[in-house]
Amino acid sequence: MRTPQRVPAGGLPDEVTIYEVGPRDGLQNESAIVDVKVKAEFIRRLVEAGLRTVETTSFVHPKWVPQLADATELLAQLDLPDDVRAPVLVPNERGLDRALAAGVREIAIFASATETFAAKNLNSTVDEQFAMFTPTVQRALAEGLSVRGYVSMCYGDPWEGDVPIEQVVKVGARLVDLGCHELSLGDTIGVATPGHVTALISAFTAAGVPIDKLAVHFHDTYGQALANTLTAFREGVTTVDSSAGGLGGCPYAESATGNLATEDLLWQLNGLGIKTGVDLPKLVETSVWMAEQLGKPSPSRVVQALAG
Repeated sequence: MRTPQRVPAGGLPDEVTIYEVGPRDGLQNESAIVDVKVKAEFIRRLVEAGLRTVETTSFVHPKWVPQLADATELLAQLDLPDDVRAPVLVPNERGLDRALAAGVREIAIFASATETFAAKNLNSTVDEQFAMFTPTVQRALAEGLSVRGYVSMCYGDPWEGDVPIEQVVKVGARLVDLGCHELSLGDTIGVATPGHVTALISAFTAAGVPIDKLAVHFHDTYGQALANTLTAFREGVTTVDSSAGGLGGCPYAESATGNLATEDLLWQLNGLGIKTGVDLPKLVETSVWMAEQLGKPSPSRVVQALAG
């Protein structure tokens, strides 16, 4: 299997962390329910390929995301190595109760930077969402869990259009102040461009949020995900969310297409000589297998090139 010629570039980290979201963010928008055994096998294959952070599922109410209704059953089928982080998304205290009962040690909460998306996704306002998050995060921290915070619609909103940078920073900084150990900045509808990425990251650090607390999460709607990710690396970010095979979207934002494909990211990182610990050929095999389970080809350009 072909590999890129390694030619390092200056101003980039020596090593990055890939936060794999395929099993949760990647599958949540699939209309046909994926069998829980297939999901468990998918996660095992991702781990065998070298991924050490795999977001497995969500404890959201089954009515809202039917695809993830089997969260408890799925986690019961997993027996992952001790060095693998397996976070789950929780929307509120009820979700946290289920996560704790399942033995989860790391959770993520999902906030909105805009009023319209907060209303559609969380049935709240931007301010009201924190009334829901606060007891959830406080309890999780008291139980010794790590808490990640997502901020959605950081670069644009399909209903509100442009989103002011200061508005995004205000929401994100509140999550950090609440106790989130990491903050993932989501380009939910894939409209970001490199200059915007630089400006947002700079605004967060200027507001006192350390660069090592920031992660990035890009969708590839307009083909900008890799360029935006490279820009974030140049700004000092070392954690990036991606989805094996480019799976994913957002059930509450129809204009959102797939996440940045982990294989496309790995091709770039391997060419730059940046360490990830992930075996690209094994991951390609995994995404080809998963595409067969879903009955449709992977949108990842690297998967298409290497498996074609």
